[in-house]
Amino acid sequence: MNASAADKDLPLREDIRFLGRILGDTLREQEGEDIFQLIEGIRQTAIRYRRGEGKAARSMLEHSLDGLSPEHTIAVVRAFSYFSHLCNIAEDLHHNRRRIVYSQAGAPPREGSVALALHRIKAAGVKAQTLRSFFERALVSPVLTAHPTEVQRKSVLDCHLMISNRLGERTRLTMTPEELAENEASLRRAILTLWQTNELRTFKLRVHDEIENGLSYYRYTFLREVPRLCAQIEDALASDPDYASVAKDMPSFVQMGSWIGGDRDGNPFVTAEITEHALKRQSTVVMEFYLQQLLSLRGELSLSSRLVSVTEGVTRLADQSPETTDSRLEEPYRRAVTHIHARLERTAEQLMQGSLESQGALPAPYLTVAEFAADLDLLEDSLQRHGSGLLAGGRLRLLRRALSSFGFHLAPLDLRQHSEFHEKAVAELLDEAGTGIHYASLDEDQRIELLVRELGNPRPLRSPFAEYSETVQKELDVFDMAAELHRRLGPEALPNYIISKTDSVSDLLEVALLMKEVGLVRTGDAPQLAMNIIPLFETIGDLRGCGAIMERLFALPIYRKLLNSRQNNQEVMLGYSDSNKDGGFLTANWELYKAEKTLVQVFANHGIEMRLFHGRGGSVGRGGGPSYYGILAQPAGSVNAQIRLTEQGEVIASKYSDPGIGRRNLETLVAATIEATLLDRDRDLQGREQFYEVMEELSGYSFQRYRELVYETPGFNQFFRESTPVSEIAELNIGSRPASRKKSDRIEDLRAIPWVFSWGQSRMIIPGWYGFGTAVEHYRSRHEDGLFQLQQMYQTWPFLQALLSNMDMVLAKTDLSIAGRYAGLVNDADLRQKVFSEIEKEFHLTTEALWNITGQKGFLESNPTLARSIRERSPYLDPLNHLQVDLLRSFRAGHSDEAVKRAIYLTINGVSAGLRNSG
Repeated sequence: MNASAADKDLPLREDIRFLGRILGDTLREQEGEDIFQLIEGIRQTAIRYRRGEGKAARSMLEHSLDGLSPEHTIAVVRAFSYFSHLCNIAEDLHHNRRRIVYSQAGAPPREGSVALALHRIKAAGVKAQTLRSFFERALVSPVLTAHPTEVQRKSVLDCHLMISNRLGERTRLTMTPEELAENEASLRRAILTLWQTNELRTFKLRVHDEIENGLSYYRYTFLREVPRLCAQIEDALASDPDYASVAKDMPSFVQMGSWIGGDRDGNPFVTAEITEHALKRQSTVVMEFYLQQLLSLRGELSLSSRLVSVTEGVTRLADQSPETTDSRLEEPYRRAVTHIHARLERTAEQLMQGSLESQGALPAPYLTVAEFAADLDLLEDSLQRHGSGLLAGGRLRLLRRALSSFGFHLAPLDLRQHSEFHEKAVAELLDEAGTGIHYASLDEDQRIELLVRELGNPRPLRSPFAEYSETVQKELDVFDMAAELHRRLGPEALPNYIISKTDSVSDLLEVALLMKEVGLVRTGDAPQLAMNIIPLFETIGDLRGCGAIMERLFALPIYRKLLNSRQNNQEVMLGYSDSNKDGGFLTANWELYKAEKTLVQVFANHGIEMRLFHGRGGSVGRGGGPSYYGILAQPAGSVNAQIRLTEQGEVIASKYSDPGIGRRNLETLVAATIEATLLDRDRDLQGREQFYEVMEELSGYSFQRYRELVYETPGFNQFFRESTPVSEIAELNIGSRPASRKKSDRIEDLRAIPWVFSWGQSRMIIPGWYGFGTAVEHYRSRHEDGLFQLQQMYQTWPFLQALLSNMDMVLAKTDLSIAGRYAGLVNDADLRQKVFSEIEKEFHLTTEALWNITGQKGFLESNPTLARSIRERSPYLDPLNHLQVDLLRSFRAGHSDEAVKRAIYLTINGVSAGLRNSG
């Protein structure tokens, strides 16, 4: 690290030392000097091991961890886990601090900022009208899911936020000695609270708990930072003479989304009642926010009618106010806001009761978001007209922005279910209706013909007198509830229905038919579709077939008519997780890229607007990695001003628990969407057809290598289950959903989340790199200039740059020495040797290939910040991995008391914190 970089990181090192000292003091006070010295000795030994002092240091580390009592083991695990958490807090704060310092120093706009995106499109000659068209159709929508890789409790996350806030004050504010002392005392209290708080949930998470956990991020970040980001972009446009016209009446285009309470795929605990509860809780949170903001606004707008004039609109609002005391008679804005607050309170009450309707009582509720917005507009207009524009540009402006983004429902809730359940429901409806049709025996052509005919038939299939199976009745209940929620809250609260494992046109038509049964699809002269029907293509085979499916679907006149009622817009979701588990890292990424290219062409041929929904996880093996570069790496025409992507597991906390960091992460999504749409470097790529041929060949080699290991090696499933903590992870209370879709131990039936999470714990992390090295080796052996071709591709192609950057990060976190200890848990010595030797061989081939193509001589040379982070936290991860191996061995040998299980779960927690994007 050069001197300049070292200087920049000095505040970070000081913060880590400061937090480490407080944690050490807490350990002394709470656990005693002996435990503190034990932990400190292990830490020093781990540092020597990482400094390369060879087998002796490793032996000392393992020896120091041998023979610890369960109580001492738990203390050691907790200490190293918490140090990782404190490092994460300090790093996040430092990155945010560096961005602020960078912008204040008058430096050029940073990568990933909207300022730089606007600078780039202006340099490219993008006109104001083109940019206005972009914002008119723009949608940037991160969608929170409850996928279980977040092992932290909300109580622990609250402590983290407190520590972050107090630590940030030390550099953000100039403090007196007394204030510094109180700040340190507050930090000590927070770390003591953290130490005395149980990190592990003592019960299995319910969906209700997941809903509340998800809502906490709105309170932390989204409700305030989404409006601020939109206002920041509006100001940036207004300050540019060329783009000032774009800022006028700019719509709110950042919209949060949610799956929590609507995702039924593999989770039997998500029912119609849960979906209703989720939307009620969402509505409660956003209404509470608006009401609080109105109270604050009322306190701020103390303007006197003796000193300022107001418009007739504000006078009318003030005259309806229940506030009639003499002290308020000359304060029209306060009385107007009191009236608005009273109406909104009544609105909130009625939403909880289930519907919005005017019942004659005063104050009348707002029947629509537009009514509430109109009253806020009256305030804004009056302030602007009468010399108080600065006041209009403060809290009121952000409240209006918030209302535009969140409405009365907070976030659109998606419904999702596996296609097999829709097939069962349609089959049973046909059977109970006495049609004599055995739906399961029909081929695809026959199914499409039948479904199209039924969609055009006004007769319902469902009878109130029929008794349906429990499984089918649960599905019908959800469709009933969806229709009811549309009537109560409007279609914007529940706009999307996602079909998992879509592999045929009939999968989409089945959902359309079930919607028709409850009035969400109306046919006839003017067909209407009340929800977006969204196919999810997940496996390699599904990705390869998605173009043909959409081509055939769009050829159906009835479906095209339904699409016309949705502004001729069709959304498609692509699954990153299952495609990786199915075909490996390289092939999954390439097949996703090809699928997008194919879909772009199919949609263009039919004149239909496409929106892609990216089902990314936190880890690289599930599509993770920096979102900014991931969006820029999409193929030409695939972003098109609109993008939705999932935010999952521990990534939600790391990105969005801190408001400042949350806003920066949202900003990078917006910036990337602007650049990917208006610059579209991929379309201008020279030689891209040749690049595609190279990638196709590489993918074939990689796919074969990956499948040979995972699906064709006898005993591989045993190796996986014995060399990773996958079984123990299934028992950890980190989600309401079962780890497998079916009662089976086959890899095919295991969800991608525990698959990737388990490999991360064992530090093999094969979902993020396996097969690439062999692919490059085979390609170079068949092409004399193969390496040169790959180097040229890397220099110019964003897709390959993003792919190798993500793989570089995973390889840097992979540790074969530690992985070898996990492999030692496999009872069959021959199997252990056979599989692990293949993993070792492929790791070395992949590392060599990466360095040859990029020109690097080590991991993460292009990302020294991340390299430093991994290097500094490794001494705290190593003991956790070593202890986890010993604990797993003991547990599986029959020592299954609660202390051992608790220690295992704590190591899983700690390793996840140290790796950060492990699931």
